[in-house]
Order: sequence, then structure tokens, then C-alpha cells
Amino acid sequence: MQRVDLIVMNGLGGDGAVERMVGDARRAITLDLVQKATMTGAFASVVVSTNDPVLAEQVNGWPHVIVEMDPEEEAFHFGRRLRSLVAKHGMERVVYLGGGAAPLLTEATLQDMARQLREADRLFIANNFHSTDLCGLTPASVLLAVEPPENDNSLGWLLSQEGKLPARELPRTPATVFDVDTAIDLAILSLHPGVPPHTRAYLDSLALDTRHIEAASRVFVERGAQVLVAGRVSSTTMAYLERETACRTRVFSEERGMRSDGRLARGEARSLLAMHMESVGVERFFGEVIPQLGQAAFIDDRVIWAHRRLWPSANDRFSSDLLRPEEIADPWVRRFTEAAISCPVPVVLGGHSLVTGGLYVLVEAAWARSGVELQRLVEVT
Repeated sequence: MQRVDLIVMNGLGGDGAVERMVGDARRAITLDLVQKATMTGAFASVVVSTNDPVLAEQVNGWPHVIVEMDPEEEAFHFGRRLRSLVAKHGMERVVYLGGGAAPLLTEATLQDMARQLREADRLFIANNFHSTDLCGLTPASVLLAVEPPENDNSLGWLLSQEGKLPARELPRTPATVFDVDTAIDLAILSLHPGVPPHTRAYLDSLALDTRHIEAASRVFVERGAQVLVAGRVSSTTMAYLERETACRTRVFSEERGMRSDGRLARGEARSLLAMHMESVGVERFFGEVIPQLGQAAFIDDRVIWAHRRLWPSANDRFSSDLLRPEEIADPWVRRFTEAAISCPVPVVLGGHSLVTGGLYVLVEAAWARSGVELQRLVEVT
């Protein structure tokens, strides 16, 4: 039987209290992922690459687990680190996971990825080719033939295009498309019934206020209601909402790819929603406009901030996500957050992950809480 190995990379969180909270959650997610991987028996080794001594100590001694501490003498570079681990351990069939990726991933999916790699001579599998944080590849030596990417997001495009590997995409489900990058992701994840034990224990210890998220996601299962979704919303996510919710969906999709193509860095991002907010004022926007557009709103506010050429600190971004204006330093972001809190309908704020994997998780969680199954309408034309 062909050998398959797993590499999991996870680093320390940031300096602020909310950043550290996200970092600690990613550590718990990593523990659950490593535990699932070892239980499958599908991997010859599970390499945990990290600069986190706490994580290293927690997994040290687990069956088939190898801890690789990131070199302190050099700045972390994802592609070079991945390539060095593959070379050091002589890997040819590899599954890679980012530490905060896929907290709802099942053992069955891991086993299936390993099976596909065993059966192929050349293959690349990913959860998302354009933003990869979960993938499998063979032969891993193809990493030596391409310029190593700075982060995992571009790995899919690089290996399928420049590496010439035949590519498959995993089915898009809450388990494969959701990862934890920001504070709102923790609140979203806490509502799902399938959270594994280490992550569940940590999320419960935070006692996050999720009442507005629960109220907003309840609209997904209400036939005849309408929800507003705004930001970097993909056609795939739109199709998911059409297929898996009982409500109607009003979508404002804008500025997809603003990071990758440099529009954010150059200050060129433009948002129709932000323009309207500027014309009516932020208080009226949330107090009068949003309630006319739906019974709940999910807003990727990074698009609005990019339009204003404003990029708040991580602490301000995450505190806004959690609706904690008292912890926000930037006056406009604080005002924006306070206006969202005062909105007559529930508003959920966040980044790109909110309007991608976050919606998948919230829809599934909403149906689970409702105790009923989605009954699709069949139209006869």
C-alpha cells in the first residue's frame, strides 16, 4: 500500500487579547484535527509544524505524530517550510492542513483523501483552488519545480497550473469550506452541533454572546422571509443559499479578489453599499435602510472599510465582529459598530469567511436547531 503522510501547520496568535483568543482556538482545532487523523489509521505520519511550544507539548508522544518546531532564526515562509518538511521526511503523497482550517472535517473525508492519493500517480485535491487551506497532492516532489508560495491560499492555483497536476475539488460543505481566521468565526462555529471536543471545550469557556447571530440565522429557515448578504459573495455561495435555505436572499456581491489582485493595497476598492452609506450616513444606513432590505443582514464589512481606504488593527476588526465597541480604538469603526448594534434587525459583521464558509455553517446549524428538514419547492414550468 502506498504511504500517505499528513502535514498540519499552525502558529501562535497575535499580541492583542482578541487575537490571542483566535490563536488559542486554532490550537484547539489543531488538536482535534491531529486526533482525528491518527484515529483514521490512514496516515503513516502526522507532522505538526509550529512555533507554539504549548501545542508542541500537547501533541508530543501521540501515536504517529512528529513535532517540527519552526526555525527561530528565519522569518516564516509557508512554501519554503512546506517544501523543506516534504524533503526531510521523504514524502511523496501528502495531505496538508492549515491549523485553523476545516474544524468540522470528518475522519471519513480524511480517509477518502488518503485513498485518492494512494490510487493516483499525479493528483491535486483541494477544498478551494483559489483559496486553499486543505489539500492533498502527489507526487509531492512537484513542490521542487515551482516557486514556493508565501501563503497557502495560492497553492491550489500554483500546483494545478504551473505544477501541471490533474486537479479535483472536494465537495463544498460546511466541513470543507469553513475555517477560523477571525473572531466572528469562533462565534459562528460555537453554534454548530458537530464541533469536536477540544474545540468545543475552548469555545464554551469563552461564553461568547451569539444572540444576534442566532437571531439572524433563524431567518434562513423561515419561508417568506428575506436575508441580506453583502460583500465578497461567490456564485457558489449564492447557489448554496438558494438551494439550502427556506428564505429569499438579497445579495450585494462586490470586490471579490480585492486582496489578491492588489486593489486593496492600491486603495482602488469601491463599494456601492459604502457609497450609499456615505450618502445617507451610517446611523440612517443601519437604522432605516437595512431594515427595508431584509429581516437579517450578514455584511462583509472589510469591503466597506477598503472603500474608505481604512484598514483597522486586528483588535479593532475582531472587536467590531463581536459587537464590542468599547474595545475599539478607531472612532469611525466604533461608530459603525454601534450603529450596527442599534439596527432594528439583527446584523452580523465579519470578513470574507463570514460570507463564505460562515454562511454554510450557520445555515446547517439553523436547520439543526429548528428540528425540521428543508422542504424544497418544486416549480413546474
